Amino acid sequence: MNTRRLFSIINNTENYISQLLLVFFVILLFIQVLLRVFFSYAITWGEELSRFAFVWFVYFGAAYATSMDAHNRITVQLRIFPQKVQTAILIFSDMGWIAFNSAMIYYSVQVIRSMGEFKYFSPTLDWSMEYVFYIFPIAFLLINIRIIQVLYLKHIKGVIFNDPE
Repeated sequence: MNTRRLFSIINNTENYISQLLLVFFVILLFIQVLLRVFFSYAITWGEELSRFAFVWFVYFGAAYATSMDAHNRITVQLRIFPQKVQTAILIFSDMGWIAFNSAMIYYSVQVIRSMGEFKYFSPTLDWSMEYVFYIFPIAFLLINIRIIQVLYLKHIKGVIFNDPE
């Protein structure tokens, strides 16, 4: 399997998971509001499940945005430098971002391991929180892969990323 096909599969997977999670938590919250307003009834686990879905949505969405080079970054101060210096600074900052993400992966795995040893369960769903927290190493690993992918496409292949808005 070539790398273009692999990245296409990962893109589509991140995109579809993000869309599915967004639709899921919005519908769940909408149903929760309807039940409260019209029937004075609340789904006890609805708020918690929608919160978990929202967090997973945010992190998968961040990985997907990184793949489009659409993450927030302030670059106006770089305009005073020549293009090569701007590029070097941005690459250096991306290396810092990769280092930060790598630290997050390492420490989130440590937290998940401790949660496996000392169980902590969600209040209403009674789920082990170690499974909920798996989004952190997954997302930061995906973001690292995407940073490297974008760096490769921009600086080796010469791909120009357009603002998705």
